[in-house]
Amino acid sequence: MSDQYKVDLSELEDTITKLNGVISQLGVANVCAKNDTYLPPGALGAGFEEAEQLTRAHEGMKTHIEAVVAYIHDVMNDFGGKTKKVHGHYSDAEYDAQGGMSGSGQ
Repeated sequence: MSDQYKVDLSELEDTITKLNGVISQLGVANVCAKNDTYLPPGALGAGFEEAEQLTRAHEGMKTHIEAVVAYIHDVMNDFGGKTKKVHGHYSDAEYDAQGGMSGSGQ
């Protein structure tokens, strides 16, 4: 029985494509979190403490959501880069192995 293994490069390519899609959507989420959640001053009322508390709570949550989206974007970007690197290494190894086989017997 052989101790060899085979890496399906097309699956790695598919993973890279899907990761790029996620990263693209995170870019949209980032813009949405920054721009589409803006509340102008006084939008929740003015002149009473609850409106000010809601405004502060909204700003705090908005900042937190932006940080979470940015973190996830960084993690996915890092994972995508590493996946591309692994794909390149396996692709090179496969190419080298095929070259070694074609050169044997000469």
